[in-house]
Amino acid sequence: MAKKNPNGNFNITVTTLAGLEEILAEELRALDMDYIKVGTRAVTCSGNQRQLYEANVWCRTAIRVLKPFATFKARDERNLYEQVQKINWSDYLTLDQTFAIDAAVSHSTFEHSLFLAQLTKDAIVDQFRSKTGERPSVDRVRPDLRLNLHMHENMVTLSLDSSGDSLHRRGYRLQTNVAPLNEVLAAGIIMLSGWDKKSTFIDPMCGSGTLLIEAAMMAQNIAPALYRRDDFGFEKWKDFDKKTFEMVWRTAEAKAKEQPQAEIIGYDIDADYIEAAQNNIDNASLEKVIKLQQANFFETVAPTSEGVVVMNPPYNERILSDDINQLYKSIGDTLKTNYQGFDAFILTGNLEAAKNIGLRASRRTPLYNGPIDCRLLKYELYRGSKRGEEKNKESIE
Repeated sequence: MAKKNPNGNFNITVTTLAGLEEILAEELRALDMDYIKVGTRAVTCSGNQRQLYEANVWCRTAIRVLKPFATFKARDERNLYEQVQKINWSDYLTLDQTFAIDAAVSHSTFEHSLFLAQLTKDAIVDQFRSKTGERPSVDRVRPDLRLNLHMHENMVTLSLDSSGDSLHRRGYRLQTNVAPLNEVLAAGIIMLSGWDKKSTFIDPMCGSGTLLIEAAMMAQNIAPALYRRDDFGFEKWKDFDKKTFEMVWRTAEAKAKEQPQAEIIGYDIDADYIEAAQNNIDNASLEKVIKLQQANFFETVAPTSEGVVVMNPPYNERILSDDINQLYKSIGDTLKTNYQGFDAFILTGNLEAAKNIGLRASRRTPLYNGPIDCRLLKYELYRGSKRGEEKNKESIE
């Protein structure tokens, strides 16, 4: 079983999307976490209760912040049941609280995560029933206590989920388009771009505005949790420190800047998308920070001499284009001609079509947009130079 550290620090696991682990690690360093270690779709570290609250409030690329409290090897079904029963569940859960278990399994003799979750649930409720004659209820949608079970090579880690609802659900989105970008992915893309939060930021195919809003939140130093509608998971824990959490929340509110810090511009050719984006921007109270315009990107010209263009064009997956190759060629031509001096970042899941951009990518970062294998392609658009006009003859890996 995991032991408590006498100085108040404990192990923390923060989950994220594939490709954003190093960005998340930087965010955790900014919160002064200790022993930061990058894993696959997760970063482990050590921190105290205040830092656990801060990670939920501030980390833009975090999906869940977990607090591991038990580890053991489970040889078979009976052994798993017995090990779960050894934990005193009344330390974490009361009879009048609901709970749910999220399970993930890999490289183990157990094959199905749902079966693991069911077996663990049985062990917990059986313990309560044998002690009190009653049992707590399961609520898979809005539980009071959310548990996370992770099994790898039959090693089980049980964690308390401090986040409750997934942290990617910021709370500002009222409307989305056909293929909305996950907020965590949007934030990660912007952070991977190295944007300085001061220069011009443009999303010329903005859809429902997720990239624009995430960029504006960064520029204005708005903590992503400030739009959240639901309670955090840790607010139902037995050791919840309301005073500390209120201090963390008030500090976040105080750090947000009111005056616009950067020029953030969004274009879209579709009036419905512009309306959806404006509704989301208004809901986030960022209408003074973000400028929207219904426009065809291919007819636009950079409004400043330098900045960053970030876009998520169609891949021919969920949104279909009449001629995907021509679309990407036009993107490249417009960037080359009208956006000299900018850095452009294009997230695409269609690597064949991306070859038609006709520019040499200086960096390719593997990412996933849902199940779609993507690359974030960086193009440096040199002013008055032929360097940015080289044809991309290399294969995009």
